[in-house]
Amino acid sequence: MSHAVTIQEPQAQPQVSQTRYRERSRAGSHISSNRAYDFLYDPLFIVSSEKDHTQANIQATLIRSRLRKVPRFKTMFSNLMHYPRYSLYWSKSDPVPPFISRQWKGHEEKHREALRQLAITDTSFQMPREVYEDPEVTGKNRYKYFERPFLPFFQQMPFNVVYAISKAEPYTFPPTSTKQLSIPSKLTVGTQTDYRDADVQTDPYSPEYVVCQDSIPELLTLATLTWGRGLPAGQAEVEMIERAREKRAWEATLPALSDTSQFEKRRKMMNEMERKEWAFREQEIEKLQEIRLEVLKELLRKREENQNEVNMKHLNARWSKLQEAKEAKMAKIQRTHVSTIRKLVGKGKNIEGKLERRNIIKDYSDYASQVYGPLSRLGCFPDNNSEDFVVKNYYLNTYEGLVELESRLPDFVTQPRIRAPKPKVITTKAGFLKRAARLDYELAEVHKALLDKKNKVLEARKPPRFLQRNPIPQPRLPTPTLEMTSNEEEEIEMAVIYLQKLLRGRVVQNMMFEGKEKRLELIQELRTCHALQEDEKLVKKAEKQVTLALQRQRNLHEHKVSLVENHLAGLEGRALADMFDFLSKELVRLQEERRIHAFVMLAERQRRIREAEESGRRQVEKQRLREEDEIFKEVVKVHHSTISSYLEDIILNTEANTAEEQARAEIEKMAEKINDIAYEMESRRTYLQSEEIVAELVYSFLIPEVQKYFVKEKVRNAQRKHILAAHQIIHSCTESMVQKRLTEGQQDEASNAAMLLEKEIQNENNS
Repeated sequence: MSHAVTIQEPQAQPQVSQTRYRERSRAGSHISSNRAYDFLYDPLFIVSSEKDHTQANIQATLIRSRLRKVPRFKTMFSNLMHYPRYSLYWSKSDPVPPFISRQWKGHEEKHREALRQLAITDTSFQMPREVYEDPEVTGKNRYKYFERPFLPFFQQMPFNVVYAISKAEPYTFPPTSTKQLSIPSKLTVGTQTDYRDADVQTDPYSPEYVVCQDSIPELLTLATLTWGRGLPAGQAEVEMIERAREKRAWEATLPALSDTSQFEKRRKMMNEMERKEWAFREQEIEKLQEIRLEVLKELLRKREENQNEVNMKHLNARWSKLQEAKEAKMAKIQRTHVSTIRKLVGKGKNIEGKLERRNIIKDYSDYASQVYGPLSRLGCFPDNNSEDFVVKNYYLNTYEGLVELESRLPDFVTQPRIRAPKPKVITTKAGFLKRAARLDYELAEVHKALLDKKNKVLEARKPPRFLQRNPIPQPRLPTPTLEMTSNEEEEIEMAVIYLQKLLRGRVVQNMMFEGKEKRLELIQELRTCHALQEDEKLVKKAEKQVTLALQRQRNLHEHKVSLVENHLAGLEGRALADMFDFLSKELVRLQEERRIHAFVMLAERQRRIREAEESGRRQVEKQRLREEDEIFKEVVKVHHSTISSYLEDIILNTEANTAEEQARAEIEKMAEKINDIAYEMESRRTYLQSEEIVAELVYSFLIPEVQKYFVKEKVRNAQRKHILAAHQIIHSCTESMVQKRLTEGQQDEASNAAMLLEKEIQNENNS
């Protein structure tokens, strides 16, 4: 793991251009190693796969900001938040021309490689020649064939060191008197660590330990458990520890090996323990099998669910495609229908087919004409690119956005507080009915009377008891006719009408005066009531002051009573607390006394049990000493018998080794004799004998293969006649049927051609 270091180095020749370059580099928001669309334009820019090509395309789209600011004319110079000066919209202009292919260039290489492989496997296939473009080394591409010389750095930068960028300070021009800039003697740099802290984490620290002699701590049985493999301990580890304790307790109860009388008991106990271990192991295997079975069931269920989801997706995709095709076809039919209806209506308006000149005055006077509302089907699109100005907000167009927006609203918006309306006061402070309430009451009575009159059901007319005479309707008056009068008569008529208006106005004035005279007493009474209201106000005010004084006295009395009750309650609570404290302590004392007595009884019982066990242990120890003596005698006897058998084995092994060496020597002698005889025969053999041996070898290799080939050819010739007969039987019928169908098809074509000629001749005659 590398450590962060700080290195001080002198900075050579600091110049103004360096400071300005730092400022420019900090001011720049993003420095890219290549251009955004090099993967499309640059022929030397190579992408490893189609996935990388798609990723580069996405990065180029995200880097280039396509948000445009559109100023608002009405609030162009506004600084208020709720009246912004401009609005943002997403531009649909693409910086890449449409003739530039956006596809991955690797498909051409794959196609060329496939043709190359085909040319290798198929000799008849001719590889198309590749036409290379003229590089124009001496022309426009000459600059590509030059290389910049390698200039060594003035300062040698150490490896794994990243220089710290110094803080940019505003440049100050030196005074005119100075001749040379000051050079700082040191520069602070540093490095960054190569590894994360998470990559160098180790197991928790385990201290060393020392085990005393003749002691086996129980904790050492858990030494195999490490962090992540058993630690921290879970339920399985706890069960394993308990089983180990039980086994150690069982091993302690086993009879000793030196006790020969307890061999059978020890064997039975070990067999029983072995059966228990096998049963436990079988249970563990069954649990593992059940877990694996559950995992398999879960995997099968998930696979079935995934398959169902895939099937549903396919069905939904297919259904959506069919629906889209249906909707497109319906829209097309609708458009055709509308266009046809429009054409028929246009022909109906101009049946004679006359040409009419444009009436400009009519077009501009009618706001529904083509001047104010042009039709898009005539080639005019007044709302072109209007969707660019549509604001698509995440918080308004999606359900998640609406939920997030609703969560940010205050409580009083989503949980309105409804307050019960106060009853309307219709009386004054003096207790009189207000004028508006009185008018409402009168209007309600009038409305009720009108409704009763309107909804009144006419009673059925009773039949007359005596004969009544039916009235004869009066004859209709004749229709008046208007006769033309002279100017003088018209003036007289207008004067009469004016006189009638004056008389009617005077009648209305007289009716108002009479009504005033009739209700004069009521008017006087109302005036006196209003004069008496001041005295009643004073009386009400005095009553209010008396009521307030009584309320204050009552509140003071209640406060005193509450203070006394609180003091008494505190005294009672203190007494009860002391009593309960004494009782709880006494209860604890009694419980401790009983617990100590029980401990004493248990200790006495444990002492007696240990004394009995000690006496039994002494007897067992004496018996064990006698058994060990007998065992030692038997071991000595076994050692003697072992030594004798060991000596016998050594003697037998030596005998076998000597016999083997003698047999090997005899075999080597016989082999040398046989080799001498063979070499002598080889030296006496002639050329004809050698040719005869070679011929026999070739005959044994070639003749069986030739015989095999002849047998296969005989079988093939025997089967060929049966195959030819079957082909003749099958193809004799099929050829006749094919010939018959060909003749019928030719006859049908000839008849169709004759019918078409006759129809054309008839059409020419008719025209």
